[in-house]
Amino acid sequence: MTSADNRILEFLDEKEIVATPQVVAANIDYSRQYVNERIRVLAQNELVEKDDEPLYQITERGRQYLQGELGVDDLPAKHEGDR
Repeated sequence: MTSADNRILEFLDEKEIVATPQVVAANIDYSRQYVNERIRVLAQNELVEKDDEPLYQITERGRQYLQGELGVDDLPAKHEGDR
């Protein structure tokens, strides 16, 4: 997990919206490309889900992660280069 991952989750949680990676990127000061890459990892880890493509929203699991109820070791997908 990266600091961008946390910001993406926080943004989706705080705003309680579904959003495209482009909208998320514009609001958290990361590039659209990087947010696209990270949001796919978050989806693989079941922390966000696609609504109507390419709209994403935070999942209950994502909220549990933000609240400290889940740790990185609790995430299902492990990807090379992820922390």
